[in-house]
Amino acid sequence: MKRISKLLALGMALMLALPLIACGKDDNKTVVRLSEVTHSIFYAPLYLAINNGYFEEEGIEIKLSNGGGADKVMTAIASNSADIGLMGPEATIYCHLNGQRDYPVIFGLLTQCDGSFLVSKKAEPNFQWTDLRDKHVLAGRAGGVPAMTLQYVVNNAGLHHPADVNLDTTVAFDMMVGAFEGSDEYDYCTMFEPTASEYVAAGKGYIVASVGEASGEVPYTAFSASKSYLEKNRDVAKKFLACIVKGYVFMRDNTPEVVAEKLEPSFAGTPVASIAASVKSYLAINAWATTPVLKQSTFDRLQDIMENAGTLPERADYALAVDNSIANEVAAA
Repeated sequence: MKRISKLLALGMALMLALPLIACGKDDNKTVVRLSEVTHSIFYAPLYLAINNGYFEEEGIEIKLSNGGGADKVMTAIASNSADIGLMGPEATIYCHLNGQRDYPVIFGLLTQCDGSFLVSKKAEPNFQWTDLRDKHVLAGRAGGVPAMTLQYVVNNAGLHHPADVNLDTTVAFDMMVGAFEGSDEYDYCTMFEPTASEYVAAGKGYIVASVGEASGEVPYTAFSASKSYLEKNRDVAKKFLACIVKGYVFMRDNTPEVVAEKLEPSFAGTPVASIAASVKSYLAINAWATTPVLKQSTFDRLQDIMENAGTLPERADYALAVDNSIANEVAAA
């Protein structure tokens, strides 16, 4: 009986130890808390890196959260509740102008142009931006990069709000499509994918232009982290960025249909056909950065766009706001 009792005790001890052994194995992974500004197919290389297991291969576990806005993502980084933020570089620019001590640094680029499309209620195969004269356009959130980029494009076409065109920023971003569909008051609306393609497929409107094509190359979405995080975790940041590049390469080297199948787990409820159409649309305008290196020329163009919209009181220093040293190493590899 004593022998049986000892065996039972040993068995119980091993059973209790199993969770601890499992935890020890998980502890070998480096957890990266990543806060994204929103969840969008526009960020496809990130989700491909997750779903294809690239981070896992590098010993990284991604804890992904939706910040719900660049300001909230930046707050998460500043409060150390997130390690890396995926957002527009403008948020980092604002922090630099405010003189933040442990300031955020952009260390890798993800998207290199505006991802919104101009949708009309009627077919316009020969659309020109000057056709917006005297029209009412749902442009996005005031101060947001989509609205500022559209304003930049329209101004370059010789039109100005409100004298020549009504660039309406009074409707909340997530309410724009419903407002556009439900009222004859609006002539055009900007939409991201897959909303734009689904809207067209439903016979409700027509994509007449790409804001990103018209504005040119702009560092639209990038990865930022605090200066101190990058100093302490340079190897992790390098592995992280290399996984993102692998996600882009997978997308580049496969059909939109194959890519859509891999993205589908990240977009439950979105038809695979819609995801594929979105990938095709974004590839057509070269929306995704072919290199994670953020060039000064495009950084300056973003500040041109912000200045044009009246939201930038002074210029940020590219050398302080951007650290390409990690991106250069990843690109070289």
